[in-house]
Amino acid sequence: MTDAPTPDAAQPADAAQPAPSADAAVAPARKPRRALLLTLFAGFAVFAYVFDQLTKLWVTSTMTEGERIPVLPPLLHWYYIRNSGAAFSIGENVTWVFTIIMAAVSIAILLQLRKLGSAWWALALGLLLGGALGNLTDRLFREPSFAMGHVVDFIQLPNFAIFNIADSAVVSSVVIICLLTLRGVALDGSRLNPRRDSSAGRPAVLEENGREHNV
Repeated sequence: MTDAPTPDAAQPADAAQPAPSADAAVAPARKPRRALLLTLFAGFAVFAYVFDQLTKLWVTSTMTEGERIPVLPPLLHWYYIRNSGAAFSIGENVTWVFTIIMAAVSIAILLQLRKLGSAWWALALGLLLGGALGNLTDRLFREPSFAMGHVVDFIQLPNFAIFNIADSAVVSSVVIICLLTLRGVALDGSRLNPRRDSSAGRPAVLEENGREHNV
């Protein structure tokens, strides 16, 4: 005769294994979400860059420098100029400085991607990178020389600097980043709320015989 199995021995082997932790269950879900965010970021960056370069190609191939075409007068004109400086023609004699700045901004954006956890931040950083690379391409490869190229600008509004699609993408990204910051949305998608909960600092209260006692 053999001894009857004990209750512990009768249990399946799988029952003795510990249940998976919550972190292990969440980890697989994070990879698809991160892949989606990186895809959104890349899509917005490519869109801004390609749109900028195509419009500049259209301007340089159909207009002569200094030409001005009314679109929605008096609000909007196409006015083809080449800008060696920044907005409002600032820094025209130090074009190479803006080339270095835009290259540094592009690298800094790529380094921040490891923290990306928000679709809105993916939009903002994508537009920012696409705009920076659009103008950086002009600085590197347009006349008069490498890293000293002049940026093609053609959008003219009343009492405002003449700009291009890359500039629009950069400004849009800055506006989105400011709104996200004001709303307390961090790059990783977490909420940063400096206001403490009104009940957070309140001591715990116990009720006993109709009376409240602070703990």
